[in-house]
Amino acid sequence: MADKIVLVDTSILIDLFRKTDKANSALVSLVRQGFTYHISAVTEYEIYTGATLGQVDFWDNFLQKTEVLPFDRSVAKVAVELNKALKRKRKLIDTADLFIAATALTNNLPFVTLNKKHFDRIDELNIVE
Repeated sequence: MADKIVLVDTSILIDLFRKTDKANSALVSLVRQGFTYHISAVTEYEIYTGATLGQVDFWDNFLQKTEVLPFDRSVAKVAVELNKALKRKRKLIDTADLFIAATALTNNLPFVTLNKKHFDRIDELNIVE
């Protein structure tokens, strides 16, 4: 179902890792619904910077099978515009979250997160429930 591609946030991957029963994770639920998922290079960065030595093998194996979208100039330009808009509204979010949202927008992908509180501030972002 290539037409059902979503960008997943770091929170979705952390949920998968923490669940003892992976079948109950948000990511497995998405896959069961027919979605294909990608992540941002920023999410990959966040995962590895937060991983302990004992977790690296899990993430290496998982991310080998995951499409990682780059943070490039076009994403950076979208991030700059988002930051300006959020600053005007006095509703800034973390830089990493801003970059991840910009990746979704640049690639015209719906977005899935467990951290809706921050991402709801970005009107253009299509958040999948």
